[in-house]
Amino acid sequence: MRYKIFEYDPYLKPYTADIELRMDNYNRKKKELLGDGLSLLDFANGHEYFGFHKSGDGWVYREWAPGADALYIMGDMNGWDPTSLPLQNIGKGVFEIYLTGENSLYGGCKVKTVVEKDGKRMERIPLYARRVVQDPVSYTWAAEILDEKPFAWSKKKFTPPKNLFIYECHIGMAQDKEGLGTYAEFTEKVLPRVKALGYNAIQIMAIMEHPYYGSFGYQVSSFFAASSRFGMPEDLKRLIDTAHSMGIAVLLDVIHSHAVKNTAEGINQFDGTDYQFFHTGSRGEHPAWDTKLFNYNKNEVIHFLLSNLKFWMTEYHFDGFRFDGITSMIYHDHGLGEAFTDYKKYFSLNTDTEAITYLQLANELIRQVNPKAITIAEDMSAMPGMCLPIEEGGVGFDYRLSMGVPDMWIKLLKTTKDEDWNMYYIWHELTSRRPMEKYIGYAESHDQALVGDKTIMFWLCDSAMYTDMSKSSTSAVVDRGIALHKMIRLVTMTLAGEGYLNFMGNEFGHPEWIDFPREGNGWSYHYCRRQWHLADDPLLKYEWLLEFDKALVAMVQDKKLFAKAPVGLYIDDESKVLVYERGGMIFALNFDPTRSYPSYFVPTKKKGSYVPVLSTDEERFGGWDRIDLSATYTAAKTEKSGIGFPVYLPARTGVCFVKTK
Repeated sequence: MRYKIFEYDPYLKPYTADIELRMDNYNRKKKELLGDGLSLLDFANGHEYFGFHKSGDGWVYREWAPGADALYIMGDMNGWDPTSLPLQNIGKGVFEIYLTGENSLYGGCKVKTVVEKDGKRMERIPLYARRVVQDPVSYTWAAEILDEKPFAWSKKKFTPPKNLFIYECHIGMAQDKEGLGTYAEFTEKVLPRVKALGYNAIQIMAIMEHPYYGSFGYQVSSFFAASSRFGMPEDLKRLIDTAHSMGIAVLLDVIHSHAVKNTAEGINQFDGTDYQFFHTGSRGEHPAWDTKLFNYNKNEVIHFLLSNLKFWMTEYHFDGFRFDGITSMIYHDHGLGEAFTDYKKYFSLNTDTEAITYLQLANELIRQVNPKAITIAEDMSAMPGMCLPIEEGGVGFDYRLSMGVPDMWIKLLKTTKDEDWNMYYIWHELTSRRPMEKYIGYAESHDQALVGDKTIMFWLCDSAMYTDMSKSSTSAVVDRGIALHKMIRLVTMTLAGEGYLNFMGNEFGHPEWIDFPREGNGWSYHYCRRQWHLADDPLLKYEWLLEFDKALVAMVQDKKLFAKAPVGLYIDDESKVLVYERGGMIFALNFDPTRSYPSYFVPTKKKGSYVPVLSTDEERFGGWDRIDLSATYTAAKTEKSGIGFPVYLPARTGVCFVKTK
């Protein structure tokens, strides 16, 4: 047992052979890919060889299509003649052509690849295309040649912050108007909001090109193309450069777990076979998502995917990735309907060890490109070691998402009365961690905002959000909603991880759900936007939630709470109170809907003076100012309760204290 993962988690010792296999697979595959002389950084250069590149007085186009009999290129430059420009097969499934003179390419020129297989000709999008556009009349897609000057980065080197406050966002719906947002609009209008709120990272969805807008970007067709819906590649680079100048890291929501089935727009059956990138048969089909599944054991597939990661980091200066759908990748049954209550479920014939190896290689490559890069795993199964260094027996991610936390909140709001919330259950769900692994805590993400579900604020207030969000109106429903919205965010941010994530707009309780334009809603953008004007209107209660979120982020950042683990001081289920310490701060939260406690004893670890620095009950946050923030509390030792101090703790209120001396 030479790996530290066993020291961190003794329950893994019966599975020593499985962890050893994990590491043997990783070392074997790395040796197979690289031999003795190369690094992954040298290996992952597919984007520099394949695709379109200027060469002398023309262009060279190369493609990997081992199953094809012949390849051609057609486009604006040759009147879309499907066979006048054949590529030469230069061996090992690689085809190339030099385009000069009247057949040369130019910026804005639209092209497609023609693949010939068994006497049939099929139109395809080039695999390494960096821009893909849809014709507004025919709705067909084509690659568009980019002939741009190198981008002049003002911030060539950027170091991401260590304590992450992530603002999850979607470019297209980041505007107030009923329409499609752009990279430029996001840069101008949304980045300043992110900065003002105190978030220091954005995680952008739906960047990799996808033919169906309503897929939220999770059914990718062109892996090297930034979505043309939102503007030009230069616009995305300017967005990232601007974010860096503001001190904001930029993470890409990367989808390497599956790909869209489309053949005319995607990489599926590019060379006329179903096995170029994907498994054949049922193993290559996702039964729930209706998508194609990569063969992670195939060296050419690993080359394609690793090159993809390096491309986004070097070409666009992304600071890291949130890897989507990892649970689907690492189990043959994709984790569908599985509870993962037993260690045996992590290490069995159901485990896709090839996917685990790919993720290890991906994390190693990312650190070779940028040692400060950030990687986040979306894994609902809590696979042991996902966020441990590879050399310790792990998979190499920095963080995993605390996916059980939003599920807990939604479950409570849907099924349990306030007075029946169990404080032990909440504490357990918010603090359970894999040993030595870091988590990104969150109360809700985009998943909870989609049609078919509701945001936390919508679960709390429902139709009252349409009638009672004016500050001049009185509503017990909205009062409850605002109070619990603040408390849920307070306890989640301060307990659920070593980082925090919020989906754009949820910080101010954005109403309604997200519904993309589709036939069923008349192709409307009404629900596919962010109504920033609600938060900006001083007459509406949304402003209270916005200001609380801003103050909470500022406090947690200032006190560097994520650097320390939380410690429970008192769990009082009968009174519905949680008291805990983190980073030298004391937190006391009363979740009871009706009972206020005039002299609740707050235990502390140390004697001394404590002052409240933030309360969910402050008037500026829509509360009643029942906590005196100018008061000083003296923690002394008592015979009955130990060290602590008595404090007035109103119903549905959370108070944060700091020790002054």
